[in-house]
Amino acid sequence: MEASSSGTSETERQPCSICLAPISDEAYLDRCFHSFCYKCIGEWLSFVAAKSSKPLSSFVCPLCKGQNSSIIHGVYGRSFQRHYASKDNIKRPLSDAHMLRLHVYNTNQDIGHNRADVVQYWKKRKYLQKNMWLQNWLRRDIQAILQEDDVDIILCHIYGTIESFMNRQDRGLSGTEEEKRDMFRSLLANAARPFLLEYTEQFVNEVELFISSGLNINAYDKACMKRLGWPKCYEVRNSNLKTSELPKCDGLRNSDLCTSDLSDQDNNSLSLGDDCDPDLVD
Repeated sequence: MEASSSGTSETERQPCSICLAPISDEAYLDRCFHSFCYKCIGEWLSFVAAKSSKPLSSFVCPLCKGQNSSIIHGVYGRSFQRHYASKDNIKRPLSDAHMLRLHVYNTNQDIGHNRADVVQYWKKRKYLQKNMWLQNWLRRDIQAILQEDDVDIILCHIYGTIESFMNRQDRGLSGTEEEKRDMFRSLLANAARPFLLEYTEQFVNEVELFISSGLNINAYDKACMKRLGWPKCYEVRNSNLKTSELPKCDGLRNSDLCTSDLSDQDNNSLSLGDDCDPDLVD
């Protein structure tokens, strides 16, 4: 009897407070940390959202009545998935700049600069040079793929993985450039896959294309539109993210980011120039 008790997990001893059965696919709330079956707490959130007359930014725990903003589930090692209260509401439309990036991923088109740029990037060890636009670029692509605004935790995880790898290269990690490239792609894919799922491989390709291009976000977008065959009269404007708005990621130095270079990219959108023929645009 005692052996059976010691072999029983904590989850099995504590049933879900909603269905009263042993917890299945454990999920917990981000503030009070009460745990439930993911299906049960998800249905609770949908019920609360349906009864609310306005969009939710938080919801009450059915057990303690405390306010929470998201459900944490699918925890495996250091990876997890997060379901925000706002996800059960009507999503805010993506900006045109985000739509451009989402179109790239959905069509799976290689629209970055020439693949030769990638080879030269590793061969000439250009990865030792800090890319001041990368964090803002990553934020927008992750937002576009997930169609969510709040991606700070995911951004910190992915950007931190890249920074950690680059810092090791700066200290003279041994290996050929091809081996270093393979390691970079593998580490980046492992960091991104729990969140980006089927978009992971394309995301890794896009990251490599962007950092090897040497372009800022505005110029890279224009290159993408040219490859897509979008009208030349499109003008690209990306969000002017201030340093104070960037997530405070452990090990990251926000002072390394040059926000002044983004000052002419102010509305996070694509717009038509004055000389554009509207008939050229869908």
